[in-house]
Amino acid sequence: MHQSVLLNKAVSYLNLSKGAVVVDATIGGGGHSEEILKKILPGGRLIGIDADLEALAITRDRLKGFNGSFALVNDNFRNIDRILKIQNIKNIDAALFDIGISSYQMDDLSRGFSIRSDASLDMRMDRNSDITAYDVVNKYKEDKLSEIIETFGQERYHDRIARFIKDARQRKTIDSAQELAAIVKRAVGYKYRNLKIDPATRTFQAIRIFVNDELGALEEALKSAIFWLKMGGRIVVISFHSLEDRIVKNIFKGYSKLGVLKIITKKPLIPEQEEVINNPRSRSAKLRVAERIEEQS
Repeated sequence: MHQSVLLNKAVSYLNLSKGAVVVDATIGGGGHSEEILKKILPGGRLIGIDADLEALAITRDRLKGFNGSFALVNDNFRNIDRILKIQNIKNIDAALFDIGISSYQMDDLSRGFSIRSDASLDMRMDRNSDITAYDVVNKYKEDKLSEIIETFGQERYHDRIARFIKDARQRKTIDSAQELAAIVKRAVGYKYRNLKIDPATRTFQAIRIFVNDELGALEEALKSAIFWLKMGGRIVVISFHSLEDRIVKNIFKGYSKLGVLKIITKKPLIPEQEEVINNPRSRSAKLRVAERIEEQS
């Protein structure tokens, strides 16, 4: 079962009231949105966006008791301008971004996100996207692979991993996540023997971020969402990766200097120890909040 991370903090910092119009830009399993709808009804409206069609099916079932008060859109949140125009939204009171991969996506081994998966390498959040993890692993040149693993996974042994992948695929194609994980383990497993994380974690993370252009999409979406906010409207972002958090921090800081935003959280908020114990995947979560203010002349 998917557990929404930082649920109470996120919903509280959105500063919601009855009748509010809210965007959940990464609706996932709908955990945050369920609580948002309780705060904004009657009279409120929720626009839920997700690139994953299967996520929306789960969410639609979860939110069926709120029918008529929300719209679910199967699209990438980088297209938030187009989405809100189609929905005839003039402006919004709040926006929530819960970045990264959800528990149910990770647990669905057919998607190829998990190191344990013996399904084909996919890792697409939107199954209609052109590039899959299989393409990256089997077709990209060694130096490009190394660059991806270093840039998006911050993996110090990126060169060695890329070389092992290249050597392995010369013998046969690398078809499953399990195969890829085994190759990475052969390449650097001994380097990770005293660490708690699996040797393949950073490599998988890097390929997933690249396949879905997650950082580019995040930057575009945040910049757009800020200007849909009413004055006093809040934007809340939960990230799980230092590169994501850096983008959020820098965008908030930049628009704060321009007089567009007021930063509410000077430092990112993190889960309480109890939440980390109950939901270990929350351990790297960071929450940042900003509020729309009048632009300076």
